[in-house]
Amino acid sequence: MKLIVAGQEAATASEFAELALGIDVELFAGSDGEGDLDRRTRLAVATEVLRDLAPEAAWYAKALMRNAAERRRVLTWRAA
Repeated sequence: MKLIVAGQEAATASEFAELALGIDVELFAGSDGEGDLDRRTRLAVATEVLRDLAPEAAWYAKALMRNAAERRRVLTWRAA
């Protein structure tokens, strides 16, 4: 099954969310190897963007932020 939003085909669930909700998943989920200063800056921007999002998109973005924080805790625990 193809996932098409606004005439663009999404290859992954993340791409579908970006196209359908109009949000950048990486802004809310972060990226691997992100430094502490980069993370704090990204989260500050993400918090500002949350204020302007529609309720459904804001809910999804908040879920991305929670899941990303949990993933970092697990990776930190495994590395220790």
